[in-house]
Amino acid sequence: MQELRHSLTLYAYNILGSYEEAKDVVQDAYLKMVQADQSAIRDLKLYMIRMVINLAIDQKRRQQKLREGYPGQWLPEPIMTETPESSIHKKEILSYSLMVLLEKLDPKQRAVFILKEAFDYDHDDIANVLGITVENSRKILSRARTDLKTSATPDKKVQRDLVLQYMQVLEQRDLQALEKLLNHDISVVSDGGGKATAFMNPVHGIRSVTALLQGLYNKGYNKAHSKLAWVNHQPALLYYHDDQLITVQIFAVSERHFDNIFYIRNPDKMGGVKKD
Repeated sequence: MQELRHSLTLYAYNILGSYEEAKDVVQDAYLKMVQADQSAIRDLKLYMIRMVINLAIDQKRRQQKLREGYPGQWLPEPIMTETPESSIHKKEILSYSLMVLLEKLDPKQRAVFILKEAFDYDHDDIANVLGITVENSRKILSRARTDLKTSATPDKKVQRDLVLQYMQVLEQRDLQALEKLLNHDISVVSDGGGKATAFMNPVHGIRSVTALLQGLYNKGYNKAHSKLAWVNHQPALLYYHDDQLITVQIFAVSERHFDNIFYIRNPDKMGGVKKD
């Protein structure tokens, strides 16, 4: 039953982009299951999957309304993917860049895409879980794939080496070398949630991003303890101040350049990242 709970949490997390909310949704589903007529439940696993996904869809709709008053940019909550606990379910955790892109979709589109791409459901199963027709499932998936444009990701060594090079050029204050690490349409997004300092709007373009990255490093990140980690299958720098995790900086890499960089500074979104 614990194995099922963990899988259900990942279903909900991929829909919500929040691990804490996902755990609440799963707990709510278990309470509803206990209160239900057990004799009427033919397939407990299917029953729980269906309930969790539908509860997560409803919660996502509420979340999107609440986000209208969110201070600054909203980013998904990151999860470590290089720990013993995550290795069993690693393939079900979507990449961070994809989690960000999924915010373009409505909750049902997102659920169809996740069931197909992360959990390898066929359209008959998706239709059964979501209460839609097989034809509708296929159409929703097709629209979702059209809306989501992703680029190929290089192997982990290339990504790791690029981040190490990034750290080196920042230390050397080599702006020209830093520019060469960035894609021409690079963007940087920061999420402080009104609880930590963050820039309110995304920053785009090589010149602006170079100045931002070097400036942030010079103003404080050069004094913080940092370590390289893997978050949602992407390289990240974890920054600590007095043993307190203050920032998760996630890098989206294609070929040998950074496409996007995300700064998660909202302390409420640190729960999925190990702090030791």
